[in-house]
Amino acid sequence: MTNKKVGEDDYVLLYLDVRRTYMIEVEAGKTFHTHKGYIKLDELIGKAFGETVKTSLGVEFTVLEPLLTDYMMKSSRKTQITYPKDAALIVMFSGIGSGSRVVESGTGTGALTTALAHYVKPAGKVYSYEVREEFQRAAEKNLKRAGLLEFVELKSRDVTMGFDERDVDAVILDLAVPWLVVPHAYEALKPSGTIVSFSPTIDQVVKATEALREHGFVCVETVECLMRGMQVERGKTRPQTLMTGHSGYITYARKALKHSQKTGGNEAEKA
Repeated sequence: MTNKKVGEDDYVLLYLDVRRTYMIEVEAGKTFHTHKGYIKLDELIGKAFGETVKTSLGVEFTVLEPLLTDYMMKSSRKTQITYPKDAALIVMFSGIGSGSRVVESGTGTGALTTALAHYVKPAGKVYSYEVREEFQRAAEKNLKRAGLLEFVELKSRDVTMGFDERDVDAVILDLAVPWLVVPHAYEALKPSGTIVSFSPTIDQVVKATEALREHGFVCVETVECLMRGMQVERGKTRPQTLMTGHSGYITYARKALKHSQKTGGNEAEKA
């Protein structure tokens, strides 16, 4: 397979080392300045991804094609973003894929929305609700940069008042009061559809779980994902001193057609 070439207006990831990477748009006639010298962006046009480019000081950067995680982590932020470790589990627990219809609230600045749109394209759609206009504008910019805006419909609405959509495959919640939205999620979901709620505090989890059990959801479970990197060097390999610890709890469940009176987390064991 022929290597993909860098074109004008493409986004590239310039890699110096693990801690220093820069995602930039390739614009002819412009210059990118770093502490290691500058790079004329015209020199990137026509290069194959994976090649290197030298700065004015002779320092080499590797030219990489940005991944989904790069678009998420290097998004323009006005609020805390969902980390890729949590977004990956949210996508898996939701069961979504190409062609899925997904309701999301709230959009924030669109990091999780970017991941959801990536997985439902090209035939699916994400309907993302956000009450704050400044967040929505930032999300629109980030989604456009990632080439995913066409797969998202951004909506201004307080979701405690309900959703417009029906028979969707999944509802994803990242807001302060998810338990108030659970009844509306039930109405929006198709039978057996999934709801996934991300909450930073355990009190939110308890209230959301109680609401899910009360409103006809089954398979209710909560997990926390902690990620610890490794410092790898022969004879010195060990866990890194700093790690991405608690970011939030992920609660997920499935819509049942009949209201379940079961109150336990593991229905199979209680049957």
